[in-house]
Amino acid sequence: MKASQQWYSQRVQQDITLVRWGNFGRPVLVFPTAGGDAEEIERNQLVEACGELIETGRVKLYSCESVAGRALLAKEGSSEYQMALLNAYHEFVRREVVPAMYADSGGTEQLVLATGSSIGAFNSVAVLCRYPDVFGAAIGMSGTYRIERFYDGPVTRDFYEASPLHFLPDLQGPALDLIRQRFVVLASGQGAHEDISESWVMANHLGRLGIPNRLDDWGVEWPHEWHTWRKMLPQYLAELA
Repeated sequence: MKASQQWYSQRVQQDITLVRWGNFGRPVLVFPTAGGDAEEIERNQLVEACGELIETGRVKLYSCESVAGRALLAKEGSSEYQMALLNAYHEFVRREVVPAMYADSGGTEQLVLATGSSIGAFNSVAVLCRYPDVFGAAIGMSGTYRIERFYDGPVTRDFYEASPLHFLPDLQGPALDLIRQRFVVLASGQGAHEDISESWVMANHLGRLGIPNRLDDWGVEWPHEWHTWRKMLPQYLAELA
């Protein structure tokens, strides 16, 4: 049921691991939290929480390292380098990870469902909006979407191209029309370390542009923790996969 592959990516200049759980079903790319690796979701029982959906062939989960998030946490290089890496990371996902997922599925090019928690939620919404040709929906859990505040310098062109809050208002025509055929779920609790205002900012931003989305408020009993996401993800995958 579990398989992995590794390769060196010129785009992000490092070795990458892509892990898959399941053999059949809708391909789901799960982005780790800020500094997480490809197996973070297994160690934190998120894969187990989706076990029934995996075993019945509803979904296949994939995950790879959070390359840009790791550099941000470690303050690796300059702020400009970290923003450039974020842009390159998204391109790596589109040009390398998604084709690897298709090849793993025998060449079947089904629209991928993107998901993640915290900064992983940012990445999932970003790749859907940047690449609606290969991503069909996004599930952002406990999302952090205004991540420019974590960088030490001003917003660069690389960051503008990677951040939906920045690049979406300038889209028009066929590019925007295609995103309007996709769907975004934004879910957040209001417990410890949650900030649902981040999800409202993104929901309002998408809504103003006519991009279908829904915000689910899980209430004060759900904190910014893995047990919250273990409850959320199977529910949304059952709805969307």
